[in-house]
Amino acid sequence: MRASLIQIAVDEGESPDSRRDRIASLVRRQAGADLVVLPELWTTGAFAYQEFDAEAEPLEGPTHEAMAKAASDAGVWLHAGSVPERDPDGTLYNTSLVFSPSGELAAAYRKIHRFGFDRGEAVLMGAGRELVTVRLPSTTLGVATCYDLRFPELFRGLVDAGAETLVVPAGWPERRRSHWTLLARARAVENQAFVLACGTAGTHAGVPQAGHSIVVDPWGEVLAEAGAGEEVLTVEFDPGKAAATREQFPALKDRVLGLDPPRR
Repeated sequence: MRASLIQIAVDEGESPDSRRDRIASLVRRQAGADLVVLPELWTTGAFAYQEFDAEAEPLEGPTHEAMAKAASDAGVWLHAGSVPERDPDGTLYNTSLVFSPSGELAAAYRKIHRFGFDRGEAVLMGAGRELVTVRLPSTTLGVATCYDLRFPELFRGLVDAGAETLVVPAGWPERRRSHWTLLARARAVENQAFVLACGTAGTHAGVPQAGHSIVVDPWGEVLAEAGAGEEVLTVEFDPGKAAATREQFPALKDRVLGLDPPRR
């Protein structure tokens, strides 16, 4: 399986429409990949809180339209990162979109864990409630977003739902980059799954971004890692290694806590 993670900078002088056109062009250049992944909230910037309300769009809004066409043109599965979605009731969500190679919307995931504590996303956006997996021909994706990476129980739920490859778009800050790498590897090891974590580069809303998108295998080995700048990180891996690892070292079968009823 070939995956391309598109690590972009969010230029505050670039309009959302121009950025959509630029990103769509980058997606089209990945024809030949099986899966393409974009970062979190790339239409606005993950820390550009003041833009969320003005740039929020319905689920089938302009980003949906542009990314559906890009996925179809390239013939790839596209995790189109996330956008500020406005629900018909007015609530905003940080919503990820996954498209099939035909351009159909295969899944939408509303971010469950909102970052900011008492400000920003945590107070401006609603919380999602549903775990989301997507079945591809060669693997099942488990979908999470940025701050979700700090909550291992979410990933256990995705594994229980069949996930073998965990995809995490993010707008992760440079000052906590060591956590980004550590947590990506931890989620891979404890769930015996691939982790594809795609972040942003540059600085937006005054917050330097970590970059360093990363692909980790089920043993915690880093298969590929980007630098700090804009980059397309492409890697080939055997998705069957997740099942093989779980068979070879069946730690997940020894789980006790969190199961209902407890396994004896």
